[in-house]
Amino acid sequence: MKKIIFPILILATFSSCSSFSQIDQNRATMGITKLIQATTITDAQMAAYVADYITQTDASNNVCNENSAYTKRLRNLTSGLNDANGIALNFKVYNIRDVNAFACPDGSIRVYAGLMDIMSDDEVLGVIGHEIGHIANRDSKDAFKNALITSAIMDGAAAFSYKATLFSDSSLGALSAAYLEANYSRKQEFAADEYGYNFLKRIGINPKAMVLALKKLNNLKNSSESSISDVLMQLFSTHPALEERIKIMEQKARQDGYL
Repeated sequence: MKKIIFPILILATFSSCSSFSQIDQNRATMGITKLIQATTITDAQMAAYVADYITQTDASNNVCNENSAYTKRLRNLTSGLNDANGIALNFKVYNIRDVNAFACPDGSIRVYAGLMDIMSDDEVLGVIGHEIGHIANRDSKDAFKNALITSAIMDGAAAFSYKATLFSDSSLGALSAAYLEANYSRKQEFAADEYGYNFLKRIGINPKAMVLALKKLNNLKNSSESSISDVLMQLFSTHPALEERIKIMEQKARQDGYL
């Protein structure tokens, strides 16, 4: 009950101000409604939000077509990868030079062409295994819910800030920024690394590819001519240090006789 009363009191306070226009009231109401929904969201509502999000995100990015070498390569790599703990998986490549990949709680995994350019097939699969881990462990669901809350707050702020208004007029922009910048915990990142490592073992690939993929990302992060995205650089600054993750994966691979 407290979660609902608080935003309503905020709206009532600003609504009493004569300078608070009807348009601003409507925008603030939209943000507060979205905030309430985000904090009390059901699985069905989450699925609807995610479906809209990934549909619009795919439409707003340059998705490689079926005849693209990137698409054919990814299709070959992911053949037989159908689900993660009962969640159906689907894969697409964004023809973007940034080095990145992300997963949504509905099982959508998107890989950037820039990442595929610098990694071998086994290394790409290591990254994919990591992303599947976030889905299987429900990390991406938690991150998406937090992004909904963040974008809801942005919608509310849009009533009072011109800069926020420009940003918030596109719900997709606000949600995308919040989701891509969502931080997984140390525990979640380490668990996703381990999932990716074990995933490679299950499909018959030497899991040292996880080590090599992380090392390439670390080298890229430290390069003065990095093609890594600003978003991913921000994630590197908040996620567990790559050096620490590499050390853990190397130790695991060495214990298992792969190094």
